Amino acid sequence: MSDPAAAGPVSLLFVLEIGAAGTALGLLADLLVRRTLPHLGSPLTVRMRSTTAAATFALSALLAWRFGPSPELPAYVLLAVAGVQLARIDLIHHLLPNRMVLPLLGTGLVFLGAAAGATGEAGSLLRGLGGAFILFVLYLFLALTSRNGLGMGDVKLAAPLGLYLGYLGWAHLFYGGALGFVLGGVAAAVTALKNRENKPKEVAYGPSMLAAGLAVILLLP
Repeated sequence: MSDPAAAGPVSLLFVLEIGAAGTALGLLADLLVRRTLPHLGSPLTVRMRSTTAAATFALSALLAWRFGPSPELPAYVLLAVAGVQLARIDLIHHLLPNRMVLPLLGTGLVFLGAAAGATGEAGSLLRGLGGAFILFVLYLFLALTSRNGLGMGDVKLAAPLGLYLGYLGWAHLFYGGALGFVLGGVAAAVTALKNRENKPKEVAYGPSMLAAGLAVILLLP
């Protein structure tokens, strides 16, 4: 992986431009969801749209600050844009659609493959593929053997997350996966406490997985 620090400090203008570009891609992604998956793209309130746009802008800008003008940046902005959409859908519908998760994996392979080719870091791409396999198998094992509410959508989402985390390093994969379990457990506990006297509600683990992965990508060198 190329070293962002080697290119020197990132300008504020560049960060804002990437944030704005990410927001524009997020609006396009929202339109595509409503066109291709109308049952998941129900009309959103102004508050929902504002929150989605703000989250996409913030993540894209932070990723620009993290990576700078490196070949890896487009791939991780793509993850942020798709991640915000997936988190919103999972929170509302408790669903991670294949028509979004699988393209995220495929485009991630293309973008990170191009980045690896540009930087001569084929080992990073191979490590990313290994990370995708490891995290997918781990989530599949947990979904089949435990009663913690993990669904197959969460299992499939683990593959692209493993790819993006593994590309950066084994430590990113470990901490991203571990933090995802922690945040998912906290979300499940909070949901259970809120519904102690009612029928247990299904827990959306996708947002916890995405938040953990993006946090580790942004914070771990």
